Amino acid sequence: MDPTFPAREVFRNFSAAAVVVFYFLAAVATAVFLYGFWLRIKKYRRGRPANRLNQLWSRIFKAGRTIGKHTTLKKRDSLAGNAHALIFWGFIALFIGTLIIMVDHDFLRPISPGLQFWKGTFYLWYSAILDIMGVGFLVGLGIMMLRRWRLRPAQLDYSRPDRKAAEYDRTGYVRDDQIFLWGLFWIGVTGFILEGLRIAADRPPFEIWSVVGWQIADFFDLVGFSPATANRLLFFTWWLHAILALGFVAYIPYSKAIHILVDIANILFHDETSAKRLPPVPEGAPSMGYRNLADLTWKELMDLDACTKCGRCHAACPARAAGMPLSPRDLILELRENAEQSLGGRSWLHESAIREVDHTVTGKVIKVETLWACTTCMACVEACPVAIEHVPLIVRMRRKLVEDGTMDGNLQSVLEKIARYGNSFGQSERLRGRWTQGLPFKIKDVRKEPAEYLWFVGDYASYDPSLQELTRATGRVFHKAGLDFGILYDGEKNSGNDVRRVGEEGLFENLVHKNLSVIQKCKFKGIVTTDPHSYNTLKNEYPEFIPPGNSIWQVSHYTEILASRLETRQFPLARRLSYRVTYHDPCYLARYNGVMEAPRRILRALGVECVEMPRSGESTFCCGAGGGRLWMSDTRSPGVATASEQRIEEALALGNIDIFLVACPKDVTMYRDAVKTSGNEGRIVVKDIIELVEEAL
Repeated sequence: MDPTFPAREVFRNFSAAAVVVFYFLAAVATAVFLYGFWLRIKKYRRGRPANRLNQLWSRIFKAGRTIGKHTTLKKRDSLAGNAHALIFWGFIALFIGTLIIMVDHDFLRPISPGLQFWKGTFYLWYSAILDIMGVGFLVGLGIMMLRRWRLRPAQLDYSRPDRKAAEYDRTGYVRDDQIFLWGLFWIGVTGFILEGLRIAADRPPFEIWSVVGWQIADFFDLVGFSPATANRLLFFTWWLHAILALGFVAYIPYSKAIHILVDIANILFHDETSAKRLPPVPEGAPSMGYRNLADLTWKELMDLDACTKCGRCHAACPARAAGMPLSPRDLILELRENAEQSLGGRSWLHESAIREVDHTVTGKVIKVETLWACTTCMACVEACPVAIEHVPLIVRMRRKLVEDGTMDGNLQSVLEKIARYGNSFGQSERLRGRWTQGLPFKIKDVRKEPAEYLWFVGDYASYDPSLQELTRATGRVFHKAGLDFGILYDGEKNSGNDVRRVGEEGLFENLVHKNLSVIQKCKFKGIVTTDPHSYNTLKNEYPEFIPPGNSIWQVSHYTEILASRLETRQFPLARRLSYRVTYHDPCYLARYNGVMEAPRRILRALGVECVEMPRSGESTFCCGAGGGRLWMSDTRSPGVATASEQRIEEALALGNIDIFLVACPKDVTMYRDAVKTSGNEGRIVVKDIIELVEEAL
């Protein structure tokens, strides 16, 4: 080969036997990979159908954008996200570089040497780009190693809140992490050493385009390597690099590395309405909920394999923070361990536990108290960078618990009240509109006269004596704002949002049909509500129950309407307020539905100074009431503050906060109680935004 022409030999100074051995090892590694990959596919095929193949081109575009920009990985943890981006794009570049060599050498050369393109100018740019990308690859790996083994963020702690230490051993997870990171690292390092030795052996001038390899070759010259020495070491380094690379290929389907493939598919098939709109019970299903692994869909089985144990959901979960026996990460991993044991496609390194192979998941593999600990706040789903859908899976297992009657006694009583009276307080339907008494004006009955807005009030705002004055304040503000509105009075029933997330699907559907039978006879343009829980289900779930061809109304939270009217000066404020406040984003408003700016626009119009808490917007914390937890007994570990108490402490840590603001009736109840139980009365006041609006009026 011309030493001045930009190109190189693939098998430099290799005998025919050595080449045969390499291809044999490559074939073995590929076979091991394909077999492991087939076991994973075989496992997914055992799952029930899931409608995730619709709008495929749109899915591909969105998934490509998410993966390419690393948006989900950079969210909440920019260090890990940027490091992973370096690893990802470096890996892609090096993989493409390997494919180029394979196509050029193994496919084009046998046909005709004239078809080969891995030479000349192409080769020069190839060398420069791969060297630069390879450095990025190693830098990313180095950051991840530093983060995992030196910085040690709490989310990477593998301890479980739902098991005693003697009941499990996650040494296998730690070993898998080590093999994955160090394996990739040494593949990259040996690749650069190999390049440096090759350049040091011959010194072809065009190899200066190998910007890293050339410097490594200079180092070898500096330490006294002769060309002959470099040539001898080249052979052994080549084989070391090859064995590491082929070993990694074989290892992928049996290790953490499977996420390289599964996570791409999981993001591709993700349901963007996951948790916001829960799936109904499939027609002909033998049970309302999930009991066995066989009940899971192929997408849910894929979710289990997609988990990289990054711990973001573990760190974000308010139930875990409050000492409850739930970690979304551990729930997914426990299901994965059992699915691998009973359905196949097992990782070589896994959790060692005292565990029987059992297809039954609800109440056995996943403990009853673990399932009931969930507040369905969706923090886990929002935090997950690989689109795992924890909440729908938990709710589907809860449905089985409800079907079997395995639930908290108080929860069962509340569900019975809702079924009988249409509200969680067990009070007469005729009393739902009693809170309107004492208002200086009459609120329309939308069943009898048309209005621009139907105000869906909700149970707590209607029946809770401590909240009824707040509800009247809302009515007064609506009236002063010139809002043409009315309510359903005793025609309104519980919206069913929390009923559905508890797992009582039958009662939820019954409530939907009762509410719709009344609502569809009324004349209005849109629905407004002060309750984010009702807002979510009316907006995202009720439309599925409306027959095709019928109009679907726009649903708004009161902050959206008031923010718009304040900005267009449709009602004037008498004065600006001078409070220093912080605002808590309700989970069902911010995280579920992206309503974050409207409340803040109101606060800006009011003139208050709003200091943001560290966890705000989509990454907001939870009051602990969602998913029916408000109706259940406390099962926290002794001495651990509730989620709402932790939130109050977070607000107080900001310093000199006058008011803790919310935009949800349940939040008012939860946080006022938290102020008392945490001993912070007199230090901070909990109010709804609507109270400040009325004060400014």
